[in-house]
Amino acid sequence: MKISWRKHLNTLGPLVGLIFVVVIFATLLAWKDVMDGREFSGETGVSFFASIKDTDFYGLKAFLGGANAKIVLTQTVIVALGALGMTVVIISGGIDLSAGSVVALCSVVGAQLLNTSWASPWGVVLITVAAGGVVGLVNGGVVAGLRMMPFIVTLGMMTIARGAAKWLGGNQTVNFPDTPLLNLMALHKPDAFFPLPYGVWITAGLAVLTALLLRQTIFGRYVFAIGSNEATARLCGIRVQWMKVVVYALAGLYFGLAGLMQMARLAQGDPTVAIGLELDMIAAVVIGGASLNGGAGSVAGSMVGALIMTTLRSGSQLMGWPNYFQEIIIGTVIVLAVALDRLRHRAAK
Repeated sequence: MKISWRKHLNTLGPLVGLIFVVVIFATLLAWKDVMDGREFSGETGVSFFASIKDTDFYGLKAFLGGANAKIVLTQTVIVALGALGMTVVIISGGIDLSAGSVVALCSVVGAQLLNTSWASPWGVVLITVAAGGVVGLVNGGVVAGLRMMPFIVTLGMMTIARGAAKWLGGNQTVNFPDTPLLNLMALHKPDAFFPLPYGVWITAGLAVLTALLLRQTIFGRYVFAIGSNEATARLCGIRVQWMKVVVYALAGLYFGLAGLMQMARLAQGDPTVAIGLELDMIAAVVIGGASLNGGAGSVAGSMVGALIMTTLRSGSQLMGWPNYFQEIIIGTVIVLAVALDRLRHRAAK
């Protein structure tokens, strides 16, 4: 019973957290609307509750409206795609700090390809995603082949990939002609919830496929087994080092796709974007119930965790809070997420 309760808590916890964040910002925005209305009308002497009926609640309606939900889902795409790859890596007991730099590198690769005459849109998609896979393959090869700590390897790759992005882009943004790929993140009918950008549907579809991969295939069982106890997994006949290469390569493909979405969203390749994005990905995965010690995690939890991160930014912007305050909030959430992971790990002992 105790294990069952803990399992349900890990499953429902991220969803409860998302609802909590929405309720908090809805309350703050409603309060802000009332206070702004009182200040605008000059009715400071009227009681707070009496002024509620005369408030239009523009901020609250904007936050809870379909248009903002559409923006939040669109902004979540890049973090969510990266979180899919990061989920697989963290469940296997690893970490990838190069994710943000790989996103930037792949966005520049895609932009440069669009400036050539021989690459079709589909060719750009395949090569851009493959570029992320190659970086992941190198990460996995070094981690597995040289038996080095993933933290050190991916930390080094973070700098290498960022430098490669700046070199490839000539240390500036790379513009390209109009292309159908921009529709991946285009906000058609921005005042309505539907239609959602193609990127949202692609992310949702990949989330389902990744969940099935982790829960219903031998590959997924091996990933969980390696993260739970690498030595035991090796004794059971699992080719641990080979699996690590595959895991990091798969994660690299997700980061490459995130880079493609980043390029489509900005309509340019920028070697300076996605700085610190890997922290948002890791935080989303940990908030979603994964353990930094490996062996635990879920795709659904990671997707909800990504939504929490984006909702925090959206609510902060509507509140009119400055960027530095938003960064403090996000940093606090990351620390709390890691602290929660440690508490879960201790409780499991």
